[in-house]
Amino acid sequence: MVDSTLDKSAPGPWSGWLHGLLGVIIFSGSLPATRLAVQDMDPLLLTFLRASIAGLLAIALLVGFRQKRPRLAQLVSLIIVSSGVVLGFPLLTALALQRITSAHSIVFIGLLPLMTALFGVLRGGERPRRAFWIFSLLGSLLVVGFALTQSAAASLSGDLLMLAAVIACGLGYAEGAKLTRELGGWQVICWALVIALPLMLPASLLVQPAAGHAISASSWAALGYVSLFSMLIGFIFWYKGLAAGGIAAVGQLQLLQPFFGLGLSAALLHETVSPLMLAVTLGVVLCVVGSRKFGRQRVGEENGGNN
Repeated sequence: MVDSTLDKSAPGPWSGWLHGLLGVIIFSGSLPATRLAVQDMDPLLLTFLRASIAGLLAIALLVGFRQKRPRLAQLVSLIIVSSGVVLGFPLLTALALQRITSAHSIVFIGLLPLMTALFGVLRGGERPRRAFWIFSLLGSLLVVGFALTQSAAASLSGDLLMLAAVIACGLGYAEGAKLTRELGGWQVICWALVIALPLMLPASLLVQPAAGHAISASSWAALGYVSLFSMLIGFIFWYKGLAAGGIAAVGQLQLLQPFFGLGLSAALLHETVSPLMLAVTLGVVLCVVGSRKFGRQRVGEENGGNN
């Protein structure tokens, strides 16, 4: 049944933010892992394999917990989610990361919260206050400005692919969060993966590495991460967070994702964390706090025209 206790996000004021933060931390490893995987794997193969592995796990979860099939009216939203976050974002970022560095991609990930908020307005019916947009734009500008100081390498095709990826992902996030209120967070991503499976599984069998082409253990490990965590576990927390705390408001936590990613690079690859990074991170945290405060209109304001 859909109404299991796992899905009832009885949202206290911090529930959505805590779930969203866990999702962002998990997603922070996605771009570095993708960058690592495409060194040995074709982007198409990586996209099809990660979706197929996650899709098979999703079937096991849905069958194991005896979930009802979604209603016909919910299929359109699930197809949108699947197109955005199962196919669109993974494929477009994999193609882009063959052309640009992970550091340069931070420019576009910094725009993802704003894109999610816009689709939250268009698809989710949310109406954040003006102050929210000020904090959102300021946070995006901080992230973009920081990223531009980190990498001079640029590729027009890579930039356009990342821009398309951000648009697809923002739409998938907002649509999935809206549907989570009906189906539950983990059910949404599981059904989205199942819908894509009839395309992804045969495609993964058709797009095979060339004979004699060796794939390193690190690339296989990266594939495992993006399949299990980026495509499935991260979304369970993320969609629950968006549904409980508001698409536009909780979506601002994505501003922290590039800095979590750089923190992972420092811990795992022993890269230097600059004072500028720490200063910008503090500024982004303050923007997230401001976004949380002004993320949703008060009920009285939403109905205030008649009061």
